[in-house]
Amino acid sequence: MNIAINGFGRIGRQALRIIQDNFSDMNVVLINDLTDKETLMHLFEWDSTYGHHPLIKDLNITAIKDPSALPHKELNVDIVLECTGVFSKRADAAKHIEAGAKKVIISAPCKDEADATFVIGVNEDRYDPSRHHVVSNASCTTNCLAPMAKVLHDNFGIKHGFMTT
Repeated sequence: MNIAINGFGRIGRQALRIIQDNFSDMNVVLINDLTDKETLMHLFEWDSTYGHHPLIKDLNITAIKDPSALPHKELNVDIVLECTGVFSKRADAAKHIEAGAKKVIISAPCKDEADATFVIGVNEDRYDPSRHHVVSNASCTTNCLAPMAKVLHDNFGIKHGFMTT
């Protein structure tokens, strides 16, 4: 499976670490970020929070502002991890599909309406590949609270709840 990461900040870098360390069937074929390659590689290899992590292979890095201009078709991209925080409206994220990607996962809440929003451990079983092309991974707060709330609700029931960020 070919993956592209758009936005190589905190979330994009962690996504690459997780893919490299745990998913041999995934190949990151493109990283797109407006920062220069030398800085990006230094931040990835020498992370102040997660420590040193060597690069496993040379990475294809571009600095293209417009997602519709990215080489997704040429690279046969299956999934784009949209991690910029900029393209969080469905139409903006869908520009990756216009460029040839098959699916897009927005790493933040969608600012309008994604095809669906998923939280792993809560509702990922509702994923329908025939309908869900641009999906949101919800917010970091939702990803923290929702799995715990699901366990509590499934086992004890929740009548009312309130959260704030």
